[in-house]
Amino acid sequence: MTRFDAAEPAARRKLYVDAITAHRTRASGFVTFEADESVFDARTAESETALERDGADGAESECEGEGEDGSGVGSRNGERGGDGGSHDDGSTTETQAEHDLDPSLGIPWLQFGDGTINLDCTDDELDRLKQLLNDFPVFKIEEIARPENADGVNVHVSAKADPNRIGQFIDAVFQTVYGLPSSFRVWVVKL
Repeated sequence: MTRFDAAEPAARRKLYVDAITAHRTRASGFVTFEADESVFDARTAESETALERDGADGAESECEGEGEDGSGVGSRNGERGGDGGSHDDGSTTETQAEHDLDPSLGIPWLQFGDGTINLDCTDDELDRLKQLLNDFPVFKIEEIARPENADGVNVHVSAKADPNRIGQFIDAVFQTVYGLPSSFRVWVVKL
């Protein structure tokens, strides 16, 4: 494998396939995909622009029902295993999801290994994941863990499919569950 990042949708899906194939060839424990930290810069700029455009001096946040700190629940920080809106069809728009991408939760990531996708998410992100699974019926939630020492949940999704379909699902999770834009950059950080 010679490249470890991609930003265009087709290139990302090819990267997922290549990394999964390399992972299987090497018989490694797992492969980890991580969104580029620049997603926070883009979200911050989009949020500030929206606030300026709406003249939101001291206005309430669009996000009601969150934790007292306004950040939602969940953490993607730490070792493995450790929010937005949607249309009637379950898809999430960038505008609706942008308030959910909180830098304090860590960079969104997914791991694939032994036919399972592993990810951390907030309760809202878990709801979006469950909706997304309707579009990918071969993928099923195997386990949901709520660690005592971390906010949010850790989810294991059965991924008994070919690398192309797994790649499509991984990209959909980054965009739909975590609300990343279609042009986000992803990295293979462990192989």
